[in-house]
Amino acid sequence: MISTHILDTHLGQPAAGVKIRLFNQQQQLLAEAETNTDGRVTAADFALADCPEGSYSLEFYTAAYFERKGLDSFFPKVVIYFQIKEATQHYHIPLLISPFAYSTYRGS
Repeated sequence: MISTHILDTHLGQPAAGVKIRLFNQQQQLLAEAETNTDGRVTAADFALADCPEGSYSLEFYTAAYFERKGLDSFFPKVVIYFQIKEATQHYHIPLLISPFAYSTYRGS
């Protein structure tokens, strides 16, 4: 299972309405979702039957979000590459954003 959430650290609130795409290591689009009002995309939102071991990437389309907030930003898209080593585990990948910085970590 893969899930994510985005926190806008500049405004101190969840980032709602951000499009996110999930790709496998062959860069095939596996799923697409948009963050809810709490800035989250759950495993159910991605609607994947399974996620086998391998490399993946999440693409967060942040430009439109910042434009809606009336903010200039340096990163129009954030891409996070990660590996699934045990398909039975839950992989939660949070993203912390501001107009000119971002960070991530493996959540729980």
